[in-house]
Amino acid sequence: MKLENTMAAALVGVALCLPPAAGAEPITVRHAEGLVHGFLSLSSPEGKLLASGDLIQRVSGDRVTSRLVFRFKDGSVHDETAVFRQRGQFLLLSDRLVQKGPAFERAIDMTIDRQAGQVTVRYSDDHGEQKSEVEKMELPPDLANGMIITLLKNINPKAMPKTLSYVAATPKPRLVKFALSVGGTEQFTVAGSRRRATHYVLKVEIGGVAGVIAPLIGKQPEDSHIWIMEGEAPAFVRSLASMAMGGPLWRTDLVSPVWR
Repeated sequence: MKLENTMAAALVGVALCLPPAAGAEPITVRHAEGLVHGFLSLSSPEGKLLASGDLIQRVSGDRVTSRLVFRFKDGSVHDETAVFRQRGQFLLLSDRLVQKGPAFERAIDMTIDRQAGQVTVRYSDDHGEQKSEVEKMELPPDLANGMIITLLKNINPKAMPKTLSYVAATPKPRLVKFALSVGGTEQFTVAGSRRRATHYVLKVEIGGVAGVIAPLIGKQPEDSHIWIMEGEAPAFVRSLASMAMGGPLWRTDLVSPVWR
């Protein structure tokens, strides 16, 4: 490795240990969440089916428990459970993300606990040894782990926040920002009926020295894309996003049961 690349990588490592600037405002509840069981597919951008998914959501008072599970054809699993409050504004209370199997670069188990102000990551290192990191964090009110789609359904695309906060599931957890923008509106059909969806673009802002250097050494994550149908009852339509920091982009779509 060239000296400049070695120095850049070292600076990124140092910068990832530094806390980023704190926080944006929470998102106002415009459309309260309810009981849901949705069916999803996960595929490559070219359309190769990778996994089947379930979104299961339960509500108790103003507390929502939302679980998203993808089971891959190769045996891998992505399993995330977010618990959040919808009392005037959305507030993430806890989140647990488990990823394992050959679809992911490393097995990881990350838990966010707002009450404790703590993020715990358990992971396998390059030699397969089990490691853990416990990080005290000041978790901002706009933290979006496990609930990005919920938040996008509730923002006004004409007056939306500039960023959302997110804890990246890396061996040493890092608080980053998603810069939000609208990529326009796009048309799709349902049973031959034409509909339109707002295309949101989410760009990771690493921040600090790491944010300056990351694009130079190929560490800048690719942008995520999410399509939301607006209207009386906003709905998720499609996403093209990475499930792991620096991982490939995969496409998530709503699917319907197929009867024999």
